[in-house]
Amino acid sequence: MGQSSACFPLVGPMKSCLIVDDSSVVRKVARRILEDIDYIVDEAEDGQEAFEKCRSELPDAILLDWNMPIMSGLEFLKLLRAYVGGEHVHVVYCTTENDIGAIAMALKAGASDYMMKPFDRALLESKFLDPVEYRRAG
Repeated sequence: MGQSSACFPLVGPMKSCLIVDDSSVVRKVARRILEDIDYIVDEAEDGQEAFEKCRSELPDAILLDWNMPIMSGLEFLKLLRAYVGGEHVHVVYCTTENDIGAIAMALKAGASDYMMKPFDRALLESKFLDPVEYRRAG
């Protein structure tokens, strides 16, 4: 008694998510929320670091900021989608800009979904409920 449900084995493999954002605050908040819904979380500060991590091991999902130094979210997304296996990763594009053109560009480049910053727990959870099932359906 008194044990948390995290002590019990989960059905199937745990889901993995890479949070790509140059803001350490955004990464910390998103990590906490995603770990609460049983994700194994890794972080990257920019698209270049994210792509290097993806070349080592592709995650099930990616939370991707749009405006970052070194390599933007759009540049990263194009590289990811051209990479072997990268077409199956569930990518949620995250922006502060309410720019329908930028959102359309992200979706055209291969984003699976998008959301606006600032986000809350309910919104983030709704975007990452089950990308593994999303991948199988794709």
